[in-house]
Amino acid sequence: MKFTTEGLYASRRSPVMARNIVSTSQPLAAQAGLRMLAAGGNAADAALAAAIALPVVEPTGNGLGSDAYAIIWDGKEIHGLNASGRAPAAWSPERFAGQETMPQRGWESVTVPGAVSAWRAISDKFGKLPFEKLFDPAIDYASRGFAVSPIIAQLWANGAKVLQDQPGFAEAFMPGGKTPKAGELFVNPAMAESLRDIAETGGDSFYKGRLAKKIADFARQHGAALNEEDLANHKADWCGTISQEFGDVALHEIPPNGQGISALMALGILRHCQLERFGPDDPEALHLEIEAMKLAFADLHTYVADLDHMREVTVEHLLSDKYLASRAALIDPARAQDFKAGAPEHGGTVYVTAADESGMMVSFIQSNYLGFGSGVVVPGTSISLQNRGHGFSLQPGHPNQVAGGKRPFQTIIPAFLMGRDGNPVMSFGVMGGPMQAQGHLQMTLRTQLWRQDPQTAADAPRWQAISGLDVAVEHVLGDQTITALRAKGHNILVETPDQTNFGFGGAQLIAKTDAGYVAGSDPRKDGCAVGF
Repeated sequence: MKFTTEGLYASRRSPVMARNIVSTSQPLAAQAGLRMLAAGGNAADAALAAAIALPVVEPTGNGLGSDAYAIIWDGKEIHGLNASGRAPAAWSPERFAGQETMPQRGWESVTVPGAVSAWRAISDKFGKLPFEKLFDPAIDYASRGFAVSPIIAQLWANGAKVLQDQPGFAEAFMPGGKTPKAGELFVNPAMAESLRDIAETGGDSFYKGRLAKKIADFARQHGAALNEEDLANHKADWCGTISQEFGDVALHEIPPNGQGISALMALGILRHCQLERFGPDDPEALHLEIEAMKLAFADLHTYVADLDHMREVTVEHLLSDKYLASRAALIDPARAQDFKAGAPEHGGTVYVTAADESGMMVSFIQSNYLGFGSGVVVPGTSISLQNRGHGFSLQPGHPNQVAGGKRPFQTIIPAFLMGRDGNPVMSFGVMGGPMQAQGHLQMTLRTQLWRQDPQTAADAPRWQAISGLDVAVEHVLGDQTITALRAKGHNILVETPDQTNFGFGGAQLIAKTDAGYVAGSDPRKDGCAVGF
């Protein structure tokens, strides 16, 4: 794959080129992955070591109580892993009667965490190094401490303002009643002990042993439904991928319960819009992209849920080329619209990507959802629990309506591009709630249609469809382009720089080249790509 390398945007960094490479959102985590490659490990080992380190060095975006997904090219075929957790068996619509939406914080937002099961499943299937070795960097950072970076320090302080009264939060993340400042050494012995326990038991302690008991006991203490049986019943699923062709490549995503299908739908709609007539920052192209994404989101929020509960409108219905062509026909090139769902014919996040010279490429994502997640932290463990239960619907009859043992709708999604010739093209992801699918669309188009290199694509200004006619854009998009979009009826909300607001996500990309790999990392976060 060849890219253009013109300096189109005010880049803060150059792309990293190497035969072995790791790219993620925090430099210490990237170095943890590189250590595994240097020790003879492969891309799976590197991605896992980085992922295991991230709850320590970036607790504002993930924790030991996160969920996770992965797409892996093993050198011969592509694999998809869904390690998201399910609702406690005792949850039901009646439990949340009288509420308009699912709780956003606290125990009533906590579903079974799946990240630890993802670590074990990937290591067992693809890893070269012993599972325990992958924990060495993370345990070192937790037990000896690490210097908190400025962006994470500010996010930490922001999270504490909201979550300091949640069970266990202050004990774990506000020692002495305050959050760490930028440059301050933060030591987390409880996290180190939990990591050792997970490493030594192959993750069993988290679901069936000492840590599982601590989680369940703390839940009972607060009247929550999550119990030992819910944890013991959890399993990660090798689910494969779903895909959409565009030009010479196919974008691969994890099947629902995630939002990845909306990126595929938007890409499929744009196949019918002759996007290649325009440049990457042309307002005509941006208009078509935004409208396609809005059409996809309208269907996403109406039909997508745990795959086992999508009985009437299926993945196949939503990705039908005939249906997507009909959706594309609704786009007016001259004006923005507020689209509704169609009628198909029917019967707070971290991302890691790694690649090695054997050809293996890994796209991995894990998250507690909103920053620190639920805010609940199990005492003595530093296990911060996700709030993925907030993703359920309380609308009667909706496929995503809350139910015991059901996976909620999720925002976190890894992405992978494959060539039509069957060879890998790029592993990538974009962090940030509903921005993720929109970021996947924008990164795919920028690198594949307009041939921008991964760093240029990461640097480029982004847009995000919010709701109705509202569209947020980064200020660097430029006054002329913003004026043109407003003239089409878009209600443009211009976002000024703010290093504590990741509304436009944080992208990490690794593309395959004839000489090895080229990586881009996002300047909006502490993104870092390292290699050799």
